[in-house]
This record gives sequence, C-alpha cells and structure tokens, in this order.
Amino acid sequence: MSKPAWNPDHAYNDLPKLKPDMSLESSAVLKQCIQARASLAELKQAASLIPNPGMLINTLPLLEAQASSEIENIVTTADVLFQHMNGEAGADAATREALRYRQALLEGHRALGARPLTTRTAETICTKIKGVEMTVRRVPGTKLANSTTGEIIYTPPEGEPVLRDLLANWEQFLHSDGPLDPLVRMAAAHYQFEAIHPFTDGNGRTGRVLNSLFLVEQELLTLPILYLSRYIIATKQEYYRRLLAVTAHGEWEEWVLYMLRGIEETSRWTREKIEAVRRLSDRTVEQVRERLPKVYTRELVDTLFAQPYCRISNLVENEIAGRQAAARYLRELTRIGVLEERKLGRERLFVNPRLIALLTRESNAFEPY
Repeated sequence: MSKPAWNPDHAYNDLPKLKPDMSLESSAVLKQCIQARASLAELKQAASLIPNPGMLINTLPLLEAQASSEIENIVTTADVLFQHMNGEAGADAATREALRYRQALLEGHRALGARPLTTRTAETICTKIKGVEMTVRRVPGTKLANSTTGEIIYTPPEGEPVLRDLLANWEQFLHSDGPLDPLVRMAAAHYQFEAIHPFTDGNGRTGRVLNSLFLVEQELLTLPILYLSRYIIATKQEYYRRLLAVTAHGEWEEWVLYMLRGIEETSRWTREKIEAVRRLSDRTVEQVRERLPKVYTRELVDTLFAQPYCRISNLVENEIAGRQAAARYLRELTRIGVLEERKLGRERLFVNPRLIALLTRESNAFEPY
C-alpha cells in the first residue's frame, strides 16, 4: 500500500485508511496466526472448565487493569486493586484510575450484546477510564513526544470531521467480511486506532480494552480475560517502536507478527494461570469439606475465589449465610489456614493468600494446606 509523506511535526491527516483486502497475510503472518489461534482456543477451553465464571471475570481483568495502567505510568499494585475491587473508598488516585479501567472493560463486555464495537463504544470506554466525559478531539495541538528528550515523534490527525471519518473507516474494517483473519484485523485496527489518537488522553488504555472486546465479539473468547498488557509491558519499547515503524516506513508485517506473538504468548500464560487457579480451588474445596464439613458449600469456596479480599457482606449478598453466621464462617476458615484476617481502615477483610500469591506472581505453584 502506498504511503503518503509523513512528518512527525505535522498532523497526519493523510493517514491511510484501512481496507478489508489489505495485503497483510504473508506466509510468516499466516504461520504465526495459526499458532496464535490455537493458543487462544486453548485459553477459551480452559476458561470454560471453571465452574464459576466470576472467579475469572472478577480477577483477571484486574491484572489487565493494573498492567495497562502501568504502561501509561499510572502505577499501583494488583494486591491494592484486589483490596479495593468492591469500591474506590480509601484508594489513591492511581488505584482509582486502574479500577475504572477494569470497570470500563466489564461494562464494555456487557454492552456487546446490545451493539457492536463503534466510535461511541470507544468514547464510553475512555469516559469510564478517565472519570470525565471524553469525546473525539475537536481542537488541534495534540502531539506525542519522547518522554526523555521531549522530541516530537508523532502528531496525530486533527479536526473532528477528519477524525470521525477515519474512525468510521476503522469501524467498517473491524466488522468487514474481507479475507483477513480476525486476529490480523485486530492487529491492524489497533495500530489504526492508536494512530488516529482520537482523544486528548486515555487512547492507549481505550485501545487495549477494545482489543479484548473484539476477541469476545468475534467469539474467539467468551470473557475478556486475555492479559495482553502483560506482554506489552515486557516489550514496551518494541511495542512503541513497531507502532511508529508502521507510520514511518509502512512496516506492517513486523507489527502484525509482534501482536500475534503477543496473543500466543499471553494466551498460554493466562491459560496456565487459570489452570493453576482451578487446581487451587479444587484443593481448597477438599480442605474446607474435610476440616469444616458443617460450613462447607461449593458456593462459599467460589466466593472466596471471586472475592480474594472477602468481606462478611460478600457472603450475605451471595445468600450463603446471614451476617452473624457469615462472620463465624470466615473466622473458622481463618482458623484452618484457608484465609487470613486483615484490617483496612475500620474494615475487616478476609484474604485468600494462596490465590493472591498465585495471581500476582509468575509461579503457578501454591503453598499446600
């Protein structure tokens, strides 16, 4: 595809539009695409074997939120996010922003049943992430600079009509019936969204939410649980270098291969993490059933895995027990070493320490009971 002249100091209003029949599927891309699809299918299968989807949808998006925020230098920890997953009260600014990322992902997932991914979806996601109303940019002046040198490395298109026209093309490409594999389409669409840079802030995080939602929309996953931001953090310099290389030199193949490798590697990592969580859940069921037969129910154990920082109210809301009995259950689970009691301000929290360790460390091993 021929590429108009590009100058990093000038608004890139001649950003080429995406075409459903773009020549992106080289033999190397096709080979990598097969591997990525296989890994993604294994992840989808592993997720289907978890008896309670809440165990995944409540936890893995928090890891994605933490990592995606870190890419933008908004730093919090997964452990702190788990502490505040039921509300922002008492959380610092970075934690609140990461929690909003998770909420944007989950609300976007719920909305997929009503409408496909559109520019309006992107505006809604960005608004949720930033906590203020975000719409497509209307004023010029947005420039991306090297954080160390201050050198301008890219000036995105400007002018609301130009941006909305490019976004309309982006929407059409996402949902086109062309010959491109959906994963290749996702990679190309992610570049285009970042190059359009439609908002004054939050573009990177919005684009990463859209990636997860696109995989669900295309039925390659049933839940938005692909922890792709982990891969981007590990290869952050390459991520930005590959994006810029498409703009500056039209190096599409290298960009698509980078994204496909990320999907393959992340799918495998996430699948192995899910399988480890399932093993820990099964072992916890055995422990509670053996040590506390009068307390044990499957719903109780599932709650401990859907809410790694559990409150008495979680058991009450899930109709597992009344408040007095729920407090007793949690104390008994602490006594036998399944939970640990902690104080957060005036609140008493009951932590599932093995699950927290499993989710926040690379290792998939867990301490035996």
